[in-house]
Amino acid sequence: MSSSKEEGAGVAPQNKGSWSSFLKSIASFNGDLSSLTAPPFILGTTSLTEFSAYWTEHPSIFVAPASEPDPAKRALLVLKWFLSTLKQQYSSRSDKFGSEKKPLNPFLGELFLGRWEDAAGTTQLISEQVSHHPPVTAYCIWNEKHGMKLQGYNAQKASFSRTIHVKQIGHALLEIANFKETYLITLPSLHIESLLYGNPFVELNKSSYIISSSGYIAKIDYAGRGWLSGKKNSFTASLYPTGKGKEPLYTVDGQWTDTFTIRDGTKKEGGELETYNARTSKTTPLIVAPLDQQHPHESNRAWQHVAAAISKGDMDTVGAEKGKIENEQRELRRKEQKEGREWERRFFKRTPGCPNFEMLAKPVGERIEIEKTGGVWRFDSEKVEGSNPPFLDGQNGQDGASKHT
Repeated sequence: MSSSKEEGAGVAPQNKGSWSSFLKSIASFNGDLSSLTAPPFILGTTSLTEFSAYWTEHPSIFVAPASEPDPAKRALLVLKWFLSTLKQQYSSRSDKFGSEKKPLNPFLGELFLGRWEDAAGTTQLISEQVSHHPPVTAYCIWNEKHGMKLQGYNAQKASFSRTIHVKQIGHALLEIANFKETYLITLPSLHIESLLYGNPFVELNKSSYIISSSGYIAKIDYAGRGWLSGKKNSFTASLYPTGKGKEPLYTVDGQWTDTFTIRDGTKKEGGELETYNARTSKTTPLIVAPLDQQHPHESNRAWQHVAAAISKGDMDTVGAEKGKIENEQRELRRKEQKEGREWERRFFKRTPGCPNFEMLAKPVGERIEIEKTGGVWRFDSEKVEGSNPPFLDGQNGQDGASKHT
């Protein structure tokens, strides 16, 4: 533990009072931290529904497995793609703003739609807030040209014990049509480092898995500063045939925010195959419709006034604009209750279980926590058939060419 002189070192003098109050409130809080109000200077302008885009900001890496005929090498390319997403998913906000920001809590039915255009062709994104209590975001990302499809859902359960800990609940399924192959992807746990000093950032911990229907498992072990190399955001990974965890075909080690090296696991020394640099790997911008062409429930349009007020530090307007959204949502829930119905999800449906998950998860002992996500959420492809991107035909949704940043 460092001295009190260093505590709050990353907080501007005018914000130290609210930061100190926030730390006291979370230290004595017993429950889900997502309901706590954060100080204005750590509020973000991005909704959690938008986070689904972080999965595919490197579309060419995403589709690469579709062109690899060897199943073991294909599993390695899936592992490389997953590792390449971690910096965007868990570090891009602190890289941009100097510290992690608290995202906007999505409302039920919130949408985030877009596409990527690059050498891989067109890659589509649909993200939808399918539950508010508990908060759950579902998403589907696909590239028809290469037969790649990723779908999943996730919720977060936060708690406090010396710092903020977040358990991610849910999973993703990656399908490669060319090989009739499915990969189950589990989600890492995380905690917030440097909270006490006012410049929080995400650190991943424990382990996550990628399990292939072709008979391969990748295990990723996450470690923070002070373990192994002593560098933050460190990890090691191994890819092995199912049931042969001590006989890795490939290993990977490094930092998911910096560089990591892929090695031939059958060689005791050397065997370096590739080094990936997460810092210099360029991302492809997501294209979204202009605000005036978006559906009222699309994230950028729905939160535009809140986001603008946060950027200006105008917390009175933030409260007023958030209040408008919350009051509208409460009125919708009252109307639904009176009419004896629930909100109809636009692109996803609730299912009682997932046979693919049960089959693939068995070797690693993972289980679905249906009670914590309001069910298992799956993309309903019939709802986009015959419709043009962004799949809101006739509902004030048209295609556009502005970029989400």
